[in-house]
Amino acid sequence: MWEAYRIGLSLGLGIGLGGLLSALLAPRRALILLVALAAAAGGAAIGYAIGGWHESLAGGLGGVLGAAVAASLVAGTLARGGTRGGTAALVGVASLVLAALALIPFVGYLEAIALPAVAARARRRRPERYAGLRSLARD
Repeated sequence: MWEAYRIGLSLGLGIGLGGLLSALLAPRRALILLVALAAAAGGAAIGYAIGGWHESLAGGLGGVLGAAVAASLVAGTLARGGTRGGTAALVGVASLVLAALALIPFVGYLEAIALPAVAARARRRRPERYAGLRSLARD
């Protein structure tokens, strides 16, 4: 039971770290792969500090998952007109909340299941960029 908790904790902390790194560094598309690799390394290090290689593997996978989902969210938000600073702040705080929720037993596993589903739903429901006052301008 203790091993399952530590693996879920490592997974959730990796997701939080990946999301935080992606929020801070991935608004530029060229950095997404680099951020995912850094999140995997950081998540694996956190997992190894918590336990053994099982936790390290879970932390690395969580880091990649968190970075990929947050990068797609950040890229979509910026494409629709969001600001870099505001997006980074909101996604960063949400990533820290996800990392804190991983302290609850088995929530790290739920995060790993729910995060890709929420990202897929957001991608399907993506609205167009807001036209603002340009829609009222005469041609």
